[in-house]
Amino acid sequence: MPDNHSIPAPMRLIYTWLLRLSMPFILMRLWWRGRRAPAYRERWRERLGVVPARRGRAKLVWLHSVSVGETLAAVPLIRALRSRNPDWQWLVTTTTPTGSERVRDAFREQLGRNMLHYYAPYDLPECLRRFTTQLRPDLLVVMETELWPNLLRHCDRRQVPALLANARLSEKSARGYARIGGITREMLQSLDRVVAQYQDDGDRFIRLGLPPERLSISGNIKFDLEIPAGLRSEALALADRWRGGSKRPLVLAASTHAGEEEQVLDAFAKVLEERENALLILVPRHPERFGPVAELCRKRGYDVCRRSEGIPPKPEQQVLLGDTMGELLKFFGASDIAFVGGSLVPVGGHNMIEPAAWGVPVICGNHLHNFARVSEMMQRDGAMAVVEDADALAEKILWLLSDDNLRQKVGRRALEVAEANRGALQRLIHEVEALAAR
Repeated sequence: MPDNHSIPAPMRLIYTWLLRLSMPFILMRLWWRGRRAPAYRERWRERLGVVPARRGRAKLVWLHSVSVGETLAAVPLIRALRSRNPDWQWLVTTTTPTGSERVRDAFREQLGRNMLHYYAPYDLPECLRRFTTQLRPDLLVVMETELWPNLLRHCDRRQVPALLANARLSEKSARGYARIGGITREMLQSLDRVVAQYQDDGDRFIRLGLPPERLSISGNIKFDLEIPAGLRSEALALADRWRGGSKRPLVLAASTHAGEEEQVLDAFAKVLEERENALLILVPRHPERFGPVAELCRKRGYDVCRRSEGIPPKPEQQVLLGDTMGELLKFFGASDIAFVGGSLVPVGGHNMIEPAAWGVPVICGNHLHNFARVSEMMQRDGAMAVVEDADALAEKILWLLSDDNLRQKVGRRALEVAEANRGALQRLIHEVEALAAR
């Protein structure tokens, strides 16, 4: 097997120059996205690696997550490691404003003390050099499958150990990485440790060039979700407000994408034919789409209220648009049924473990490659339904609403799957601490 100083270097050079040439368009896209989500136009210097110098000489652990899902998974890991290693400093980077907001919400009291937070620099040597020179990280922990050639090469050259945490790699993604096999091998050989969710994921990493001795299997840390008692009380109170003193069914469609809301609304129209008092809580994945989705609902003839208005839905309103940030976990707990989006369109699905942890019945579309193993376990145990289109979605919602005992039974199965698969977090903590001690 070639080492990471030989064959792939020209490929990385081509990649680097293509990225440099694309920078005007990348920055233009940030500005364009800022029309609907102004946060994209802020703190752009961080993305170029321009940050203040870090004070102090304590060990700095750099944890990188992409967006909301990875950041939420990282929060318990950071909290556990902080409690066990109070002398460490932390740097948390994300690439999206929504991910950044989750970091700020979770660590508001710690930021500016022993924790720093910035947008991740672009994967260019000059940006990475500025960033790491100022911050001097001692260990890099990357969540899931966020592999960047120059980042990993840069850390390797600076002798900063790198660990890929809660790593997943679908067959589809593995085929994509195989098309750029040389640069993929170099990235994987620059990693000191890959802690994969399941053996299938690990086998794919090895086939692509990861040395087998650098692999360990932990399970999925998203199963280690803790729901505080206070949040449970808030969810119950929220459900009461939304029902308005009635037995109104509450159906949540979470993390939906373009092309998916239309199918959800078509399905809900059929639900209303039999359950005319039902309420759909519709939560688009990306905040810049809140306005367009609200308009879509109105064009379809729905009476819509918005969560950001702070007023509970009236009995005649059929759709509540979840247009706030950081409340989705609570929404799962307040709902009778949860459809998890990114699955009726070929996105690959989003985190169905969150509703399962509440004991809420889960429905997904059939595009689930991002959560292939989790969805297999939940389907096998009768804890989740998979549908192909709007008609099947409506049929499954009505089936679950037809019998309270049935719905509770399916919800209990989902909770049992979630609880049976806990423990990955402790295994990952051990791997991070072992690498940090080298």
